Amino acid sequence: MLIGIAPCISPELLSTLHRMGHGDEIVLADAFFPGDSTNSRVIRADGIRIPELLDGILGLINLDSYVEAPVMLMAPVPGDELDPSVELAYRSAIDGRWPGTPPFAWIERFAFYERARKAFAVVMTGETVKYGNVILKKGVIPVSR
Repeated sequence: MLIGIAPCISPELLSTLHRMGHGDEIVLADAFFPGDSTNSRVIRADGIRIPELLDGILGLINLDSYVEAPVMLMAPVPGDELDPSVELAYRSAIDGRWPGTPPFAWIERFAFYERARKAFAVVMTGETVKYGNVILKKGVIPVSR
C-alpha cells in the first residue's frame, strides 16, 4: 500500500491513470456494462462502488478544465427513470475533490457505448445502480516552477 493512494486504486488502475494524457477519457462502468466487448483495455474493480472509486481517482488526477463537461453520464432510455441519489452521490464525490466542476453531460446509451470504445480504458466496478456509468476526461496538471 502507498501513502496517499486510496486502497480502491489497484496497481493496474494507478498505472493506467499515470499513462493517460490530457483529454483522455476513462469509463467507470457499472457491473452490467459490456466492458470487454466495448474496449480492449478493461480493468477490474469488482466490489467497488463508483462514488468510492471517483474519490480515489480524483485524488490523483484533475478533470479537463478546457471542455464544457469533463464528466459524462449515461442518459436513461426513454421510459426509464433515474434514481436521483446516483447523480447526487457522484456529484458529492467530485465536488469533494474538484469543487466548481461544471454540470454533468448526459449521453444517450448507444452514443455512450461508442464513446467508451474510444476511451483510454474501461474500469468494471461493482456498482449495481441502474445507469451508474460515468466517463471522466482527464485534465492537465499545472506545472509549477
